[in-house]
Amino acid sequence: MKRATVSTSEEVAENFRLITLEGPALRGAAWTPGHKIQIAMGSAFVARTYTPIEWDAAGRTLLLGYSHGQGPGSAWLGGARPGDSCDIFGPRRSLDLGALPGALAVLGDETSIGLACALRRAGRVHPKACLFEFGNVEAGRRVLARLGLDGATLFDRSDDGAHCARMEAALSAFVAKDFTFVLTGKATTIQLLRQRLRCLGVPPMRLAAKAYWAPGKTGFD
Repeated sequence: MKRATVSTSEEVAENFRLITLEGPALRGAAWTPGHKIQIAMGSAFVARTYTPIEWDAAGRTLLLGYSHGQGPGSAWLGGARPGDSCDIFGPRRSLDLGALPGALAVLGDETSIGLACALRRAGRVHPKACLFEFGNVEAGRRVLARLGLDGATLFDRSDDGAHCARMEAALSAFVAKDFTFVLTGKATTIQLLRQRLRCLGVPPMRLAAKAYWAPGKTGFD
């Protein structure tokens, strides 16, 4: 467990907040894009997981939080202000992306932006190789513009899941160019897209997946 202080907290769009955490305990941490941290929500037994965008040697890390629904994570994000303290666990491995071959394509949603941004800043992915489903596309565009991910393709999430067929249709162009695929975000969307990629002949070594959330479930790590 590491003690950290909120140094900046910026609302970049509805339900999205960009937060900088810093502190002596964060200095020299071994972090690479894809690693996660967990922030304790008033108790070591209740925590929410975030994917840092960057982490510097001075002990500062930047993360993008997305509030969906009610819960301790949404309450913390909405109330986080400069000077507030929190306890974090990590960074720790969540996705092992270092050995993935070739150019990367990131498929996900609101909760995947931090990972995509970290990979972008590390030179591992181009915004045009990012495909996201969003409940609020206009808010998503503002966030992506703020973080330098202009050019990503956004899909308006529909209740019946019809947008997933459009996401699947967009995959063939990346498969033809031998991209490696990183899938994160909503569990059911990941399942559908992974099945489609397998049908298109993408081998397991070119697929990495991590579910960040599922409707009605909490505690994803």
